[in-house]
Amino acid sequence: MTQGAEAQQGAARALRLGVVGAGHFGRYHAQKCAALDGARLIAVVDIDEECAAAVADPLGADAATDHRALIGRVDAASVAVPAAAHYAVVKDFLDAGIHVLVEKPFTESVASARELTALAEAKGLVLQVGLIERFSDAFQAIAPRIARPLYIESVRVSPFPQRNTDVSVVLDVMIHDIDIILALVDAPVTEIDAVGTPVFSASEDIANARLKFANGCVANVTASRVSLKTERTLRIFQPDMYIKVDHGERSVSIARKKDGDVPASMESVALERTDFEQGDALMREIESFVRTVETGGIPAVSGADGVRSLEVAHRITASMSENRAALNLP
Repeated sequence: MTQGAEAQQGAARALRLGVVGAGHFGRYHAQKCAALDGARLIAVVDIDEECAAAVADPLGADAATDHRALIGRVDAASVAVPAAAHYAVVKDFLDAGIHVLVEKPFTESVASARELTALAEAKGLVLQVGLIERFSDAFQAIAPRIARPLYIESVRVSPFPQRNTDVSVVLDVMIHDIDIILALVDAPVTEIDAVGTPVFSASEDIANARLKFANGCVANVTASRVSLKTERTLRIFQPDMYIKVDHGERSVSIARKKDGDVPASMESVALERTDFEQGDALMREIESFVRTVETGGIPAVSGADGVRSLEVAHRITASMSENRAALNLP
């Protein structure tokens, strides 16, 4: 076989990818898809034709304004449109036999998320939810160390953004921490008590939720997009260990008992600190999606995972509304 024929055969085998949404996140999705070995970016779709072309042209891909133009042309698609459009776009692709990676939040409602998950399972398609923190260096560093968390404290606050205010801070920001906590605590959530309020947008810009799990673990989760500083920390306490992740310092600090003894002083506590790189979590996420499509199996963040996180997020939102109503607050 000649080199040209081999190249053509390799191109024929390459997974054909499409990206729907050419905004902030969609642009990055397209760039990562175009850079993947063993895959080809076929087209970028956006309702704004100029926006689609601006992303597609430098990557050697076609531009389109209707996601249905990808049907029959791609094997898998990355969906990074506003949350209100997730359901319709994902359903069209699944109905057409196309594997899907959909950005968070999965869909606007739990019922529609369940429907899409069931549809993907019935058709044997990969449906992965873009909860990107599962692919971060920090999560990869701490997940193997977690055995029996008893208390988790998560703080994620930042100044007001110029985008993504079409959904509440719970669905925009806190959903990442909800997913991480659910992945670390192997038990259902039994109680939720939450407070939150809009500040600059039409939905909640700051929220705090206390989650109780059936195994006794408690998680306190705070998210804000109206703070004067940026802070992202995660603290986990378990019987033999305390773990702190500081994204600002890009560090993981661990304090643990030596040899299982009750420490008499700090000198008898083993201290560890590891610095982590700000790796390319989005590339890892897309690579994982493509690998799952090619080999089969369950994606790292499945539709079922997305449903579970969305359920808790909506329960948090409901608790916030109930608490505001009890206090006669708007």
